[in-house]
Amino acid sequence: MEWRLVAIIGLCLLASAFALPSVISISEENDYETQARLILDEYNRQSSETCFKSSSANWNYAVNINDDTEKVKLRESLEYSKFQKESWKNISSQFKTRDSFEDPVLNRMFQKISIIGKSASALSEEKLKEFQQLKNTMSKIYSTAKICAYEDRTRCNLSLDPDAMQIMKESRDEKLLRHAWLEWHDKSGVEIRKYYKPYVEFSNEVARISNFSDAGSFWLREYESDTIKEDIEELWQTLKPFYQQMHAYVRAKLRETYKDQITEDGLIPAHLLGNMWAQSWENIYPLVVPFPKKASIDVTEQMKQQGYTPLKMFQKSDEFFTSLGLIPMPAEFWKESLLEKPKDREVVCHASAWDFCNGKDFRIKQCTVVSTEDLITVHHEMGHVQYYLQYKDQPLVFRRGANPGFHEAVGDTLALSVTTPKHLKEIGLLDESTPIDDYETSINFLLSMALEKIAFLPFGYLIDKYRWDIFDGTVDESQYNTHWWKLRKEYQGLKPPSARSEEHFDAGAKYHVPADVEYLRYFVSRVIQFQFHRSLCQEAGQYDAQDPLKPLHNCDIYRSKAAGAKLAAGLAMGSSRPWPEVMKVMTGQEKMDASAIREYFKPLEDWLALENAKLVQTPGWRL
Repeated sequence: MEWRLVAIIGLCLLASAFALPSVISISEENDYETQARLILDEYNRQSSETCFKSSSANWNYAVNINDDTEKVKLRESLEYSKFQKESWKNISSQFKTRDSFEDPVLNRMFQKISIIGKSASALSEEKLKEFQQLKNTMSKIYSTAKICAYEDRTRCNLSLDPDAMQIMKESRDEKLLRHAWLEWHDKSGVEIRKYYKPYVEFSNEVARISNFSDAGSFWLREYESDTIKEDIEELWQTLKPFYQQMHAYVRAKLRETYKDQITEDGLIPAHLLGNMWAQSWENIYPLVVPFPKKASIDVTEQMKQQGYTPLKMFQKSDEFFTSLGLIPMPAEFWKESLLEKPKDREVVCHASAWDFCNGKDFRIKQCTVVSTEDLITVHHEMGHVQYYLQYKDQPLVFRRGANPGFHEAVGDTLALSVTTPKHLKEIGLLDESTPIDDYETSINFLLSMALEKIAFLPFGYLIDKYRWDIFDGTVDESQYNTHWWKLRKEYQGLKPPSARSEEHFDAGAKYHVPADVEYLRYFVSRVIQFQFHRSLCQEAGQYDAQDPLKPLHNCDIYRSKAAGAKLAAGLAMGSSRPWPEVMKVMTGQEKMDASAIREYFKPLEDWLALENAKLVQTPGWRL
């Protein structure tokens, strides 16, 4: 028919000049929605190609930081933004009545593309280039910062990963820990501070032109809820009493090691918790273990003895996914991923999974070391890639998590099985004679999990709460560091190792702040991964709330095809439907629900309450 020929001519124009066809005429034979689908199919093809080029340039910079790769990254990012800008300009001019489409999926695609297009159109080319350069500069400062050695202040070649992170993880020397903490925060955050105010201004400008009040609201759009902030606060209030019980117990145990560092205000100094940001506390497990005579579930030494390598860790993770009937990693993954830190160049060591937008190229970049901690990180990143694989046939605009927290939760959900003593014994990393079901071993295991999962919750919340307050003007540049420590004291019960001033920018010493990455996803993930786990465990016949022999914390869904099928059904939807609908497919619930966490950790929560009473510890702290 004539309209099809005209449409094809118009689509060819798109391929040559970032321009969607403007010459299509609507006739009685031309169904408006059919025409729209043709246009969107071509947009999807073009967008995938342009996204691939941009992703490749970003990857090349991340695995080889230098001036040349930085220039290419900037150029391709600008080209991708230009494509989105021009595409949306033409789509919106052609389909002014798109809200009247009868197909809700078509309406949803246009809605999402409109946000992408408007944000790409928000800045002039000159301003956009300046904004991209600003973000590149902050990320480069973070990724290349070096600190000086404690024992030799003239040797200033230590990197965050692995040097500073290893100190925080392994040392029990308070002065060394204090030095490493201060060096990193001063060498990264202080340098980044001067770029942050213009970054905030650019971010808000993009958001407002895209019809959002500020950049924080723009980030929250993917949760598709007017009450998301209130919902998150409610979840935190539900979990806060448990966190405070654990905080009180850990504080008492740390006093045994660090004595006068733990003062009467009840706040814990942030450098004593085994992690540069005190976001997770699992590295101090040996200092706080409830029953030290019981076998440890830290299998790092066993992994080393058995000849584990970073590659073997990823292969082991792939085998877990395929045991559930999920998709194996494709050949491109094994060929192109960076699984170890190279010795000949600077790289962005922060672990990340990459989707190159072409439906076949998926990679992970991780400076992996052989350890229990990194085994969990491997499963987390592999979960991202599994999600990419499951929704790869969706239109590009729907190739995202149902909400940002979903993407973070997938690998962690499976890791809840992998970290059980039952599973570690199954794969030969715990000796067959190791008891795994007795009460004391269970309490040890649950505390080790809580030091990572529960300790993280307030941190996962406050990173974005802090930035929301900056974006909406509640906090200005004169309060950047003051407000950071106000929230860390209020929510985490922590204080800095020494006095900090507004010369500092301690939030900037955390990767996601200079890298312009929304963080609420990690808090959401911590909640919903336990919902997913509970649902999958019930599907696998591994959990029964009425059966004390099948507790949730001992569930391992390894080899359960039924659990795998239920997981895959939700993942394959991508963001094609609102997240409550995807949540219902995966769990039978439509809301985020903290009850699954409380079920999982209930034996530990009860034990902590009794133990804190014995130790005369009152949960909470003074601000």
